[in-house]
Amino acid sequence: MLRVNVQNLNKNYYIYQKPHHRLLQAILRRPMHTLFEVLKDISFEVGFGQSLGIIGDNGAGKSTLLKLLAGTVQPTSGSIEVNGRVAALLELGAGFHPEFTGRQNIYLNASLLGISDQEIREKEKEIIEFAEIEDFIDRPVKTYSSGMYVRLAFSIATMVDPDILIVDEALSVGDISFQLKCTDRMNLFREQGKTMIFCSHSMYHVQELCEKAIWIDHGRIRYMGSCAEAVSRYEDYSKSKKVAISENIDNLKNKNVKNVKEPLRSKECHIGMLQIEDRVGNRLDTLNPYQDTILRMDVEILKNGLVPRFGFGFLMPDETPLYVSMTHHDDVLCGPYLAGEVITVRLFIKNFPVRTGSYRVVGGIAEKSGLLWYEYKVIGPIKIETNIGLGLLSCEHNWQIASNMAQDDFKKI
Repeated sequence: MLRVNVQNLNKNYYIYQKPHHRLLQAILRRPMHTLFEVLKDISFEVGFGQSLGIIGDNGAGKSTLLKLLAGTVQPTSGSIEVNGRVAALLELGAGFHPEFTGRQNIYLNASLLGISDQEIREKEKEIIEFAEIEDFIDRPVKTYSSGMYVRLAFSIATMVDPDILIVDEALSVGDISFQLKCTDRMNLFREQGKTMIFCSHSMYHVQELCEKAIWIDHGRIRYMGSCAEAVSRYEDYSKSKKVAISENIDNLKNKNVKNVKEPLRSKECHIGMLQIEDRVGNRLDTLNPYQDTILRMDVEILKNGLVPRFGFGFLMPDETPLYVSMTHHDDVLCGPYLAGEVITVRLFIKNFPVRTGSYRVVGGIAEKSGLLWYEYKVIGPIKIETNIGLGLLSCEHNWQIASNMAQDDFKKI
């Protein structure tokens, strides 16, 4: 038995150029619309305890598919079989009445999920505490910020103990402390053997949270299979479109855009310095192949009990990671630290293997699950002095040359 079974699913919409064309179509009995096919022949299965990622460009049909699975939209044709209680976190404010208070919307949302009033009363306090909106719970939700909306919606969706959790990109509007709570809740959800369908533009989170993935392109399944392979194919496709970040930056400069706000500083920690050093601590802006190299990052701890994960990476000009190293990948335990501590993180790279090129260096700090970044910093470009050779990299190696011909046989030639 499957948790979710979707077969030959199609979803179409009729697009009318003017509102009265809908009435004219009914009277004149002739088409006055354009057919828009959102999803075409979608089929997949999700078993018990599995996590499915859904990826693709904006407008590909991902959100429509999630609405169909949640039951808020009906398919044009095909079948959807869902076994178990479903809780969905879709677009902002879905399932909320703007004139109702947060407390009233808890009961409204729970009733839509098939939860009894008695059951929701038992969970009401826990829902409010998780959402951290105690001071606003009896105010109309139309006065809530987008972050408060999502806090309450996620708290309800996960607190009612669903068998299947459907999450759209809604978590992106929350602050980092809320995102940490959400990822902990989703990890617990997976550990309990529940089923999750997760849609996101963050390929890192999709790979960390899901075992398999579906790549949807223009309403059709472009690839379905292992998460790593789906992400790899989608990223290759995205790069092939040659969307140059540098062009966007140049456009901003040409338009004399001012007062561009810097990213908000993390409340947990802060990167003070990031640089490349040689073996004696001198700063390097240019590297030589086979040179012993140190990546250094100074981190100020702002919160007691922090257990972070540190990482470094080299990025190619098209943002492709050339090299990445994380402390948890090498089983290096970091923390817990106390607020006020300044931590110096160094990564020693022996015989740096890159022969040539220009790269950017990124240093980052992730939370303990490795799913969210507290903060990261980028420096560069860092140039690698060209070294005559074959290929981009040079690895440690040994030569062995031997002849199978005996010396006496050689003399006879």
